[in-house]
Amino acid sequence: MLELRDIHTYYGQIRAVQGISITVNAGEMVCLIGANGAGKSTTLMTVSGIYAPVQGSVHFEGEDITRTSPEERVVLGISQVPEGRLVFPDLTVLENLELGAYSRRDKQGIRADLDKIFESFPVLQERRRQRGGSLSGGEQQMLAIGRALMSQPRLLLLDEPSLGLAPLIVKRIFEIIEQINNDGTTVLLVEQNAQLALQMTDRGYVMETGEISMEGTSADLLADERVRQAYLGE
Repeated sequence: MLELRDIHTYYGQIRAVQGISITVNAGEMVCLIGANGAGKSTTLMTVSGIYAPVQGSVHFEGEDITRTSPEERVVLGISQVPEGRLVFPDLTVLENLELGAYSRRDKQGIRADLDKIFESFPVLQERRRQRGGSLSGGEQQMLAIGRALMSQPRLLLLDEPSLGLAPLIVKRIFEIIEQINNDGTTVLLVEQNAQLALQMTDRGYVMETGEISMEGTSADLLADERVRQAYLGE
């Protein structure tokens, strides 16, 4: 479904990503793990079109999308939940969700998807008239995921969904992510909680200083002594 070929991307004057190649197959859940500053978020933003690579290409479902805009990529079926959630604080929960469907014209489908979001996240239905900025961190993360799902993505990009959340909330968020994947949405996950990421994904890539240092099935990476020492605190 997704293929990055020899991607080099700058973050300001820093070459944040240096010649990485990644594949994600339809239906998979794949993770990127690594330390702060390894280039994980830059990789996701290269996939979603926020950053343009200076070298290499991005392919989605066989099509070269390297030069397409972020808006066009949403229409193609790629949606990102950014680090820090970035909900619109002065808009209501409902307005935030409706903005996620800005590229759609199927009113009945939008209503049906809103109902699905409210079924998955009952707290959002309860707070649908509240401003997004008044929600707790966990509720904002649910809102950010719901907003992304309103575009009906085939590929969902998740950037640090557990960041700053209490363990019980993290557990619930990851149960929902797993359900999203089980329902047929392909997921590319960036997550600093390496153990959690590797436990729930099919395959993984380890990033260090802008490069892929290891890759393999998540089970193999979880058992690898180097990964255990560097990222699992063992």
